[in-house]
Amino acid sequence: MKSLREIYRIGKGPSSSHTMGPQRGAQIFANRHPDAKAFKVTLYGSLAATGRGHLTDVAITAVLEKTAPVEIEWQPAIFLPYHPNGMTFTAYDGDGNTMEEWTIYSIGGGALSEGKESETLEPEDVYAMNTMDEILAWCQNTGHSFWEYVEQSEDTSIWEYLTTVWQTMKEAVERGVNHEGRLPGPLNLMRKAPSYYTKASGYKASLQTRALVYSYALAVSEENASGGTIVTAPTCGSCGVLPAVLYHLYTAHNFTEQRILHAIATAGLIGNIVKTNASISGADVGCQGEVGVACAMASAATCQLFGGSVQQIEYAAEMGLEHHLGMTCDPVCGLVQIPCIERNAFAATRALDANLYASFSDGIHRVSFDRVVEVMKRTGHDIPSLYKETSEGGLAKEFKL
Repeated sequence: MKSLREIYRIGKGPSSSHTMGPQRGAQIFANRHPDAKAFKVTLYGSLAATGRGHLTDVAITAVLEKTAPVEIEWQPAIFLPYHPNGMTFTAYDGDGNTMEEWTIYSIGGGALSEGKESETLEPEDVYAMNTMDEILAWCQNTGHSFWEYVEQSEDTSIWEYLTTVWQTMKEAVERGVNHEGRLPGPLNLMRKAPSYYTKASGYKASLQTRALVYSYALAVSEENASGGTIVTAPTCGSCGVLPAVLYHLYTAHNFTEQRILHAIATAGLIGNIVKTNASISGADVGCQGEVGVACAMASAATCQLFGGSVQQIEYAAEMGLEHHLGMTCDPVCGLVQIPCIERNAFAATRALDANLYASFSDGIHRVSFDRVVEVMKRTGHDIPSLYKETSEGGLAKEFKL
């Protein structure tokens, strides 16, 4: 598995797979061809189907046009074999001759691949164990927790990086709960986080908790939808879940910064396991790979903060993902707004429930986290492409840009 730096990417929304990934690809290609006189970028499948709503063309053009003019070609009906988010970059010389044609895939969370199962354009692996069963057994045999496995596997600078991640998450929450107005795009949605945050003060403590968590998740998701700076956790489309839960626990329960960082490390490990063994791409496996994985991450982080055993933490993560199995990715107008923003809010509160349920148990259960990851991958590949970030089915069917 890769470093947690590849799960927690700091950048601007609205989409890790449709904005961050293509922009990274454009940067790599531009560096290869500083003397190019023209570029053409062909977008395929899901990347083409919802790319306009996710500002894919804007992200690519912003990089390449510094070198030469750019032509964007959209091919939503053509799905390349490796992944639904395929794109081909072509560079031309002054005579119109092709200098290079390069096909890559945005495989989720901002990560890129050239189309080989064992190779990506990402850094080398830093974790020796890739499954929950392996890591859980190590924890039980050594007496260590999940975050200690992260500490052992990463270099010493990981805590400094996660400190920056946590600071970015907090800032996104705090900006979002104070940022009024409408979100960009044709849906003309008004931001809800400020009003939810204000209304929360009028409820009793039991309901106030839920209202605040809603407002925090909405805040980060709305910041993402408007192109603000967020942290992929594990993606842009699901970036509101983990920050909402952690911000609430930090402010309401007075957990130390250090314990929050340990929780972020454990959450990142959960996301890393799914990314390695299945997918965190909505275009590949549907929203179960985005909001579902984010819920699993937040469930595990919460359970650890409240003193759960490694078995209970695994159980909380398993429930967070299991109960999102089959969730489709059907963004209205190709925007990360409907139903994505509300899903972040509901997944955040579901993570709190998963922790509570796991905490009442002894951590023993029949369906393992690894089994759910396996089922999620198979389920995602069984879901028709209509429901995997193409905006051709489900809630998005009657809406077009």
